[in-house]
Amino acid sequence: MTSGPTDATTRDAPTRGLSLAPFRALRPDVDDVRLGRLLSPPYDVIDAATRRRLLDGDPDNVVAVVLPDPTPTGYAEASELLRRWVKSGLFAVDDAPALYVYEMNDGNGSVTRGLMGAVELRDPDDGVILPHENTMAGPVADRLAVMTATDADLEPIYLVYDGGGAASQVVRDVDPSRSTAEATTPDGLVHRLWTVTDPAVHEAVAADLGTRRALIADGHHRYATYRERQRLRRDIDGPGPWDRGLALLVDSSAYGPQVHAIHRVINGLPLHEALERLRGSTTIEDRHDTDPQSVLAAADSAPGFAVVLTDGDRTVLVTDPDGTLAAAAIRADEPAALADLDVTVVHRGLVERTLGLRDDVDSVGYAHSVTEAIEAGRAAGGFALLLRPTPVAAVAAVAAHGARMPRKSTLFTPKPASGLVMRSLSVLP
Repeated sequence: MTSGPTDATTRDAPTRGLSLAPFRALRPDVDDVRLGRLLSPPYDVIDAATRRRLLDGDPDNVVAVVLPDPTPTGYAEASELLRRWVKSGLFAVDDAPALYVYEMNDGNGSVTRGLMGAVELRDPDDGVILPHENTMAGPVADRLAVMTATDADLEPIYLVYDGGGAASQVVRDVDPSRSTAEATTPDGLVHRLWTVTDPAVHEAVAADLGTRRALIADGHHRYATYRERQRLRRDIDGPGPWDRGLALLVDSSAYGPQVHAIHRVINGLPLHEALERLRGSTTIEDRHDTDPQSVLAAADSAPGFAVVLTDGDRTVLVTDPDGTLAAAAIRADEPAALADLDVTVVHRGLVERTLGLRDDVDSVGYAHSVTEAIEAGRAAGGFALLLRPTPVAAVAAVAAHGARMPRKSTLFTPKPASGLVMRSLSVLP
C-alpha cells in the first residue's frame, strides 16, 4: 500500500439507481493481531469508559480520530494524528482502486457480509437511498467537523437492499483462504476483508446496482453529513470526491442484519408522576417482582402498542387497548405504516400528548441496552422507557413512502468496525 489519490471515479454522471464506485482505501498496515486492537465500534455507541478502554489497549486505536474532543482543538488534533499515522506507515492507501467485501462473524453461526465502496449521494426524493429516521443537528455538526478536519470518511454508512444479482455474487464467491485482512475485536466479532480490483467485476456490479435502491440501516447522521459536506464543497469547488461517501452495502435476502430497539430515557419526571398522567388513557399493569428485560420480552406478544416503564424499583407494562395514544400519532399527510409504530406512538402520543413533555434531547434521552436505560433514568430523576424492536419490513415500508421515523428508532447489528477501511478525499503526505 502507498499514499496517494484514493478515488477512481469522482466526476461520473448520476445514475438511475445505486452507484458504488471502487476507491483506494486507507487501511491499517499491521498484522492481524494488532489490527484487532486498532479497530473501534462506531462513534455513536462509544461512551467515555469505552473510549478510554480502547486507548488503553492501544494508544493508536482509531477511536482517537473517530471520536475526538468536540472542540476546534480536538478536531485539529484528530487531523494531525491521522496524518502522523500515514506518515509513519501505520496506515497506508491501497495501490489500486477496489471494491471491498467485508464480513462480520460472531462465531455462533451468524455471518453478515457486504460490499464496501464509495456510494453516490442522492437526494431522498430520488427514491434511491432511502432514510427512515430523522436526524439531529448536533451529531451532524460534529461529524462534519471531523470529516472536514481529516478530509476523510472514517466510518461507513450501512445500507441494505434486496440483492440476488452480480453484486451479491461477488460477495458470496470470495475465496475464504485469500482474505486481505482479518481481526478479532474485544466483542468477539471476527472481521474479514477481501479486495476486489478486477475492472470487469466493477463493471458488472455497476450494471447490477444501477437499477436498485437501498435503505439506510445505520448511519443517518453520517449520510446527512455527507450531503452537507457535498453542498458546501460544491459551492466552492464544484463536483469532486465529496459527491460520494463510504458505504457498506448488504444484501438483506442473504446476510440481513438483526434489528434492535433503542430505548428512551425520560429525564426529570419520576415514574409515579408519569403513571398518574397516563392513568385513564392507558392500561397499566404492575410487574413488581419481574425483571424489566423479562417484561419487555413478554410484551412482544402483546397486540397493538406496548412499552415497559421502569425506574429499576418498579416496572410496569403500558398498553393502549382503546387506541387513545395511537390516535395522537396519526397525521393526515403521512402513511399509516408510520403511525402504527410503537416508537411513533411513544413520541407523539405518550411523551408529547399525555406526559406533556417537549420532545427534545433535554426531556428524552437514548440508551442501547436495558441496563443503560435504567441507570440513565435513575441518574436523571426519571425512568427508562423500554421499546420492542421495529420489524425490518415495517422500517422498509416507512422508508418506501418517503416518511421518517423518530430519531434513533432502530439499532442494526452487527455494526461495522471503524478503522478497517477509510476513504481519504485528498492526498495525505
